[in-house]
Amino acid sequence: METGNSQIKNILNLLKNQSGFDFSGCRSAMLERRIQKRMYSTNTKSLDDYIDYLNNYPDEYDQLIDVFTINVSRFFRNTLAFEYLRKIILPDLFLNKIKKNDESLRVWSAGCSFGEEAYSVAIIIYELLKKENISIKPNIFATDIDKNALKQAIHGRYGIQSVDNVKNRILNNYFIQENQEFLLNPEIKKMVQFSFYDLLDENKAVPSESIYGSFDLVLCRNVLIYFEQEHQKSIFSKLYKSLKPNGYLVLGEAEMPIEGFSHKFKRENNCCKIYRKIG
Repeated sequence: METGNSQIKNILNLLKNQSGFDFSGCRSAMLERRIQKRMYSTNTKSLDDYIDYLNNYPDEYDQLIDVFTINVSRFFRNTLAFEYLRKIILPDLFLNKIKKNDESLRVWSAGCSFGEEAYSVAIIIYELLKKENISIKPNIFATDIDKNALKQAIHGRYGIQSVDNVKNRILNNYFIQENQEFLLNPEIKKMVQFSFYDLLDENKAVPSESIYGSFDLVLCRNVLIYFEQEHQKSIFSKLYKSLKPNGYLVLGEAEMPIEGFSHKFKRENNCCKIYRKIG
């Protein structure tokens, strides 16, 4: 009889063969909890039964992918980080751009979920550029492996929970309320380009849509925590290389530069996990 770990590996292999998604780098405890959630929903009593269910009902693969990529997101999540971006980081980037006569600003939201993070940054950038009358063209790329989340992000339609951190002024200026939903302003929507991208893809250093990377600002919040250390190193190496010299990296509150990269970043403040690439 196979052990639980080997059965979970079998499930991951089936999923990879069926869909092309490789979740083997994710933390085993997280995977086990989410498989159990699907076992409960499918009324299967054991991992063996669930494997049989997958073989008999291929549509279950999509349900399993959805539960593996559960997205918890809302606009301006972790207010302090966004306030620091608004007041310190982005004005500093703009100033340097003006000095160098560089009219482009490149931003990447890695693991963007339903798009709230990328759109939050877009709103801040839109307001700053308008206020200061700066002629800089922002290019904001947002990626995820969850295609359903990306579809929703492109629509820009959100429930009340997604906007519970949004100030009334911003809500009134950039959203239209329709019953219990909030529709994002088209001016903000068109600032963000959403696309599928797997951070563990060894063949692509950066999202194809961004062409060459070289980002001024990368947000990768609450993504690393789901992966084992070996895969964290792979992802962090990719994030590091994608940044311009002196570019900024925003991590989740439970994350920090891993071993081998701590000396390559300088933390910008004590209130949130924003780091500047050294050199």
